[in-house]
Amino acid sequence: MVRRVEISDTARRELKKLGKEALKEILDYPKQRIETSEEPQRFGSPLRRSLAGLWRYRVGDYLIICEIRQSEVVVLVLRVGHRSKVYGGH
Repeated sequence: MVRRVEISDTARRELKKLGKEALKEILDYPKQRIETSEEPQRFGSPLRRSLAGLWRYRVGDYLIICEIRQSEVVVLVLRVGHRSKVYGGH
């Protein structure tokens, strides 16, 4: 099963702030792991409390915060940022 990965407007703005190497690494991750996996959750960790229902994926020093929609076979990237700052604003 191939999943479709969508990137929110917020995540797109955050991606524009990254350097070329980090950007490439972060954009390659969903293609290599999430899009082609039957179970994309096995690569990430569930979030709790106010972010319950969302998943995080660590890519180097960065985190990708996603919503996994099983019924639509979609992974929506909500936030991208350095792991020390990505939870701010939620």
